[in-house]
Amino acid sequence: MWLKTSLVVVLPALLLGCQSTSLIESDYLSNIQSPKSWQNQHGVGEVSMNWLQQFTSPQVYGLVSLALENNLNLLRKSTDVEAAQQQLVISGSALWPTLSAEMDSSRLKSLSDQYSTSHSLTLRMKYELDLWGKLSDEERQANLNVMAGMADYKQHTYDLVADVVISWFSVIESKTQQTLLERRLEVVAQNLDIIESGYKQGLNSALDVYLARTELSNEQAKLAQQETLVTTRIRYLERLVGEYPSGLLAVNAQLPLLDSTISLGVPSMLLTRKPALMASWYQLLAQDAALAYAHKQRFPSINISANYGASGGHFSDAFSFSAAGWSLISGISAPLFNAGNLAAKEELARIELKSKELMYLNSLHDAFAAVENGISKEASLQIRYKETLVAQKNAQLAEQLSFEQYQKGLVSYTTVLDAQKRSFDAQSSLISIKNELIKNRVELHLALGGDFQQTEEVSNDFS
Repeated sequence: MWLKTSLVVVLPALLLGCQSTSLIESDYLSNIQSPKSWQNQHGVGEVSMNWLQQFTSPQVYGLVSLALENNLNLLRKSTDVEAAQQQLVISGSALWPTLSAEMDSSRLKSLSDQYSTSHSLTLRMKYELDLWGKLSDEERQANLNVMAGMADYKQHTYDLVADVVISWFSVIESKTQQTLLERRLEVVAQNLDIIESGYKQGLNSALDVYLARTELSNEQAKLAQQETLVTTRIRYLERLVGEYPSGLLAVNAQLPLLDSTISLGVPSMLLTRKPALMASWYQLLAQDAALAYAHKQRFPSINISANYGASGGHFSDAFSFSAAGWSLISGISAPLFNAGNLAAKEELARIELKSKELMYLNSLHDAFAAVENGISKEASLQIRYKETLVAQKNAQLAEQLSFEQYQKGLVSYTTVLDAQKRSFDAQSSLISIKNELIKNRVELHLALGGDFQQTEEVSNDFS
């Protein structure tokens, strides 16, 4: 009777004090403002949801498919999502009663050397009332962790595809540079033959021969270094697609010149479009639920248990439910003294929530900065390419003219070497800028949260 009276008086007051409200209270979170437009307008319209289609080589599509199927880091991320889903099942099970069966047998000897045997079979049911929403908060936290994991997996998928495309073009760039070095080496070798022939005829000095030989050795060393770079980049690409890094992958393609504009979309949509930002937001909400759970841990728990079963001296009596009995027990328990353990856990959850808030804001600012930097860099690269193209044409004319004048004795061989170096540097720079334009374009699509495929979602079933 006392227990019933106490519950009638105490429970309404506790319920009023334990109603679940959002615990995210930071002013700067509620005042997040995204810019109305990007500083450097580059295009209008929606962000591309199929940016991969601008590259037409079948090999790059095949490599992307291999990476999505075999990349070990992506496969590991999928197991993280599966683990989070199982944790959701565990948390959700606390909202349901538990039912168990217990079978006991015992044999006792009394002081008079008499033996007694008993057998019992009992069904037990336990259930905790979720009056304060504590168990619901735990389930909400687990559910948000699943959503964060799936968004994080999606972002890793985007990152992987971008890495494969960038790495593939990086291999093409390094092989193109290797071809340029091979042509350069042929020119230097031809120059050496001409200079040595002229030296034998008394037309050139020994200094010119030494300079030509030095230049040949330098170019041979550069070519060897470039060959190693090509193999290293091929191995990195092979690792991305989940294959053994043999360095034998054949890549034969040309670097395209990306000079078209892309649609940037509205900056505010970046918050809901980019998977990394969505993952960070879900993690913040999950920590908010964790704080609510830690807060409600300090309030009473009400448990109900029921038993039903039979017992007797014979084994068959345990299954004779005609004489079975039952019991129903309810109880309330509340923490009174725990040396500040629960209060410290709640404060720890509050501090971690503050940390998640700052992490989300930092990732948000980084996301905006990545887009702005990508736009600025692309504009700069386009200018660099145009100016370098002009420099290359002039350098090639100067290279041809300097060697002709050297053969006529009008200039020294050092002038020829300088002209050849300027011509080679200009050609090499054009190749590098083309690759930088591609790399920056892919990274800009990634920063905008654009998908690489339009119709099909990433093939991975977590259900």
